[in-house]
Amino acid sequence: MTRKLIVATLMATFVAAIFWVSTATTEAQNVIVITAGQYNKRKLKGGKMYLLQGGVFINNKLICKGGAQIFGDTGSFLVVNGNIKSNGTSAEKPVVFTSAQAVGERRRGDWGGIIFNGNAPINLPGGVAEGEGGTGQYGGTDPDDNSGEMRFIRVEYGGFPISPDNELNCIALQGVGRGTTVEFVEAAFGGDDGIEMFGGTVNLRNVISVGASDDSIDWTDGWTGNVQFAVVQQRGDEADNGFEADNNGENNDLLPRSAPRMSNVTMIGAPDPATGPGSDIGMLIREGTAGQFRNFIVMGFKDIGIQLDQQATFDQVDNGSLVFQSIILFNNGPNGNLNIANGDTANALAAMPGIIEVDPQLTDPFNVTLPDFRPQAGSPALDANNVAPGFNDPFFTAAPYVGAFDANDDWTLGWTKWVFGS
Repeated sequence: MTRKLIVATLMATFVAAIFWVSTATTEAQNVIVITAGQYNKRKLKGGKMYLLQGGVFINNKLICKGGAQIFGDTGSFLVVNGNIKSNGTSAEKPVVFTSAQAVGERRRGDWGGIIFNGNAPINLPGGVAEGEGGTGQYGGTDPDDNSGEMRFIRVEYGGFPISPDNELNCIALQGVGRGTTVEFVEAAFGGDDGIEMFGGTVNLRNVISVGASDDSIDWTDGWTGNVQFAVVQQRGDEADNGFEADNNGENNDLLPRSAPRMSNVTMIGAPDPATGPGSDIGMLIREGTAGQFRNFIVMGFKDIGIQLDQQATFDQVDNGSLVFQSIILFNNGPNGNLNIANGDTANALAAMPGIIEVDPQLTDPFNVTLPDFRPQAGSPALDANNVAPGFNDPFFTAAPYVGAFDANDDWTLGWTKWVFGS
């Protein structure tokens, strides 16, 4: 699909959406209302519109067909305690979870987003926890736990703070296991974090977090999953960190330790102060998390590209459990691209291969209407000398470039949302 056709499709969608959903017109619009409560199973059909009111809990199976549109009313949220099968049939027919407000009036925090509760390990004492906002229990002993399939899904304007350290996120994966499939999923304009992992082992592929009001991608409490092909794009009006990476805030050395493996990630901040004060740190790595990060582009964050905090985090660098390879850092200031408040750890980082400060020459990464994150011809992101080898794991596919894209394929086209309020 050409970029011109994408723009035309977006305009057609906008015009069609003027004839919209409100709680006062659900009967006239043939909208199916799902009220607050506990449900064993629900099937949401393609081409149909559904309105969530209050806290909706699905305890067995949620089936969402491609083209289904689900609107969250004020204060609503969706909890999946069982298994989801939510497959957009193609890039042109995703499953969309969005705000019930009129087009042009949608804002972050219009509803509470989606929460998935699984049975994979977390590092909180007792091995189980209660989700923020009273969203149910998660955690367990099964790293292969399967919460279902999510493909070609957008979740928009979801998540809001309830009280300090008690927030709903656009997408929350709580104790979700690696038997779950998450690919081609976008969190757009979340009212708190875009995507957050609370422990678990879930893997993600081809995921996007755009315009979150807090952190774009967040993890804590022992998450040990894989990620390949991910995009962060922030807005200056409201944003905190691109990544906020923790092990456990109460005890930085609890096990299992957060230790994701991530490759082919493009992280774009909002460097223009005229857009607002948000978007300060690209990767905030702290509270004892480990991890392996390869083939990243981190650019345009107002304060710093990568920040490491806490002694337990420095220890992970020093013992080889926190590793950065082939990271392109560019235009992250004024405190520079990399900041470590520990001399020995700074020396260890300096010895890691391929952390370079150079313009990755992306096509149009700061465009907030229809961005293009692909590297241009001659980009250092396409230079084989700058590319780290892939992980020896069948989850990862060969990708001989730095960042989430090669020079040709833009896998975001057709199913994503970039325009705030639409």
